[in-house]
Amino acid sequence: MSAPVPNNRERIMNEDDFIVSKTDTKGKITYCNEIFMDMAQLPEAELLGKPHSIVRHPDMPKIVFKLLWDYVQNGDEIFAYVKNLSADGSYYWVFANVTPSYDNNNNIIGYYSVRIKPNPRALEVIKPLYEKLKSLEASGGMSASEAYLKKLLEEKGVTYDEFIVAIQEA
Repeated sequence: MSAPVPNNRERIMNEDDFIVSKTDTKGKITYCNEIFMDMAQLPEAELLGKPHSIVRHPDMPKIVFKLLWDYVQNGDEIFAYVKNLSADGSYYWVFANVTPSYDNNNNIIGYYSVRIKPNPRALEVIKPLYEKLKSLEASGGMSASEAYLKKLLEEKGVTYDEFIVAIQEA
């Protein structure tokens, strides 16, 4: 499958939708529910075994995924706003919670993600922030966007987690 071309058509999750997926430790999809397949507009056969980045929208700043991987590889859960790309080029926003999955010996064996519809007021904050982060990445690399995000959080006097959860609950 060739990469879809974004077309600026938005798909909106239902209030009671839960997108669920599991990956191995490399981010390859090992499970996806029907709602994920519907939103991605891909059948299970085209999702299983593929990198979860198959639904990554090019508007997403790389720093968000760096944070995500840093958190989960450290054994921590993370919440994040993610703009995903459907196979037809449309996009959809999610509020994602990603947590590590463990075996009986407490070794991380993969990751589990549940996504819900994001608060529209949160997206009013996230969209311009992500545009700024993408712009900084284009001109100064991921270190520039990371520095900007760190400074923003320091100015607000909150951690990343506090910031993300607070705007979802606003």
